[in-house]
Amino acid sequence: MAGYKSFFQGRANALRWFFCGCVLGFFAWNVALFYLPGKGFTYLIQFGDLEHARYLPELRATDHYEVAHAKGYDAQYYAQIAMHPHLADPALRGAVDNLPYRARRILFSWTAWLLAAGRPVLALNIYALQNVACWFLLAFLLFRWLPPVSWGNCARWAAVLFSFGMIFSVKGSLVDGPSLLLIAAGIALVESGRPWLAAAVLGVSGLGKETNIMSAAGMRLPDRRDARTWAPWLARCTLVILPLAAWALCLRLWLGTGGSIGFRNFAAPFAGLANKMQDSVSQLIAEGFHASVAKYDLLVLAGLLAQFFFFMFRRRWDEPWWRVGACYAVLMIFLGDSVWEHYPSAAGRVLLPMTLAFNILVPRRRWWPLLLIVGNLGVLASMDIFKIPGTVSYVVDGPRELRVNPRGGDAVTAEFSARYWYPVEKSRLEFWRWGGKSAGDGLVTVHNSQPFTLSVWLRFKLRSVDQREAVVSEGAKVLWRGALDPAEIKRLSLHDVDLPPGDTVFRFSSDRRAAFQDNDDPRRLSFSVRDLQIVLKGRR
Repeated sequence: MAGYKSFFQGRANALRWFFCGCVLGFFAWNVALFYLPGKGFTYLIQFGDLEHARYLPELRATDHYEVAHAKGYDAQYYAQIAMHPHLADPALRGAVDNLPYRARRILFSWTAWLLAAGRPVLALNIYALQNVACWFLLAFLLFRWLPPVSWGNCARWAAVLFSFGMIFSVKGSLVDGPSLLLIAAGIALVESGRPWLAAAVLGVSGLGKETNIMSAAGMRLPDRRDARTWAPWLARCTLVILPLAAWALCLRLWLGTGGSIGFRNFAAPFAGLANKMQDSVSQLIAEGFHASVAKYDLLVLAGLLAQFFFFMFRRRWDEPWWRVGACYAVLMIFLGDSVWEHYPSAAGRVLLPMTLAFNILVPRRRWWPLLLIVGNLGVLASMDIFKIPGTVSYVVDGPRELRVNPRGGDAVTAEFSARYWYPVEKSRLEFWRWGGKSAGDGLVTVHNSQPFTLSVWLRFKLRSVDQREAVVSEGAKVLWRGALDPAEIKRLSLHDVDLPPGDTVFRFSSDRRAAFQDNDDPRRLSFSVRDLQIVLKGRR
C-alpha cells in the first residue's frame, strides 16, 4: 500500500513540475510572437508615430515599431534614456516628456545601457526584453514561497506570473515587473536573515520606481523591549531611502524641478477608485457586455478589491509579506484618476506587490480558496492584453544614411492601400497581406524621404489561392509577370528599381477576380504579398 502511495505521489509531483514547465513554455511562445522582422521586439515599447519628430536621432535612425495614430506609452521615454543616458543633452530633454520626472526611474535604463556596453540600438532591444527576463527570474524565485508541492501552489504561482499587472508590464516594457523582482528578492533576503543586503536591494529598487521603497515595511521590525535594535533598524531604513533621495537631489541640481506630471497620481481617499467603478459600469451598460472592454476593467477591479479587503481585515503584523501587502493596500486608497483611468488601467501594475503578497498569504483551507479565485480574476483580463500583435507589412534594409533623411529624420516607408489589401497577418516565421478586398488592383506606395533617387532591390514572395497570372508594375513599366500556383510560393527579387524622391506606386494585379477558398474564411482572396523587403543599395 505504501508503495502505491509513493508511486502516485511521485507521479503527481512530476505532473506539477510538467505544468510549471508548460506555463513557462506558453509564455515564451507567446512572447516570441511579438517579434517583428527587421524591428525586433520594439513592439513591446509602444512608440507612437505622432511623437516621431521629437524622438532621438539614434532612435529615428533605427528600424523600430511605432503605433499608428498614437502618442505611445511611458516605456518610449525610458527606452530613449537607455539609448542615450546623457541627461544634460538638450536632444534628450526634447525627446523625453518631462525628463526630470522620468529620470527618477533611471535604474532599468541604466541596466539596459550597461548590458549593451553603450551601443544605442542594442540598448533599445535589451530594454524591450528586460521585462521578459525578469518574468522568468521571478518565476524561479517564487518557488521559494510557492513550490509545486500542491496544485494550489501551482495555481497561485501561475496567477502571480499572469496577473494583469505583470502581463501589462511585459506587454509595455514598463518598470513594474522588474521592480517586483527586486522587491521579492529583498523580502527573500529578509527571511534569510540578511537584513543589510535586503535593505541595499530595496534601496536600489527605489531607483526603478519611487513606490518600491514602501517594501521596506517588510524588513524585520525592531524589538520594542530592546532599545539596541532601534539604531540598526533606523540605519537600514536610511539605506533604503538614501539612493532615491540622493538621486532626486542630483536631478534637481542638474535638470531642475520639471513639470507637474504625476500630480493626478494621487487623490482623496477612494475618489479615484469610485470614479473608475462608475465609468466602467456606465461604459459596460452603454456598449454591451460583449463589445465593451469595461468587463475586463471590472474583473481587475474586483480582484484588487478582494486583495484590499484581505489585508484590511486579516492583520498579521509579524509577517513580512503582510506588511508589504498592507502598505500597498493603503496606497490603493489614495490612487488618483491617472492611475485608474483608461484601459488597460495602470492600477493593476502599480499594486503588483499587493497581488504577490495576497497569493502567498491567503490560507489554503475552508472557504479561503474562493477568495483566492476572486482576487485573481484579473488573470482573465491578462489574456486580452496578451494577444498576438498585428505587425508591419514590410522591412526596409540598408545603410542608415540611405534609410533616414538627416534633415527631418523621416525614413523610407511603404503603405499598402487599404482599399485592396486585407489587414496584415503573421506567423512566427513570416508576415503577409492578402489581396482581393476589392475588384481593383493592389497598390503599394513606397515613400523616399531623401532628396535624391535611391536604387533598391524589392524582395518578396507571392502565394495564390488558385491558378492565376500576376503582374508587378511601376507606372507603365512591367517589373515582373508570371503564373502563380496555389501549391507553391513564388520567391521574387527585383533588382535595380529606382525610387525618385517622394512617392512611387507599385501595382500588383491579376488576370482573375478574387475567389472564395474552400474553408470557413468569408473573404474573397486573390494572392498574398509575403515578407516584403525593400533593400536600399545606393543613390543614383
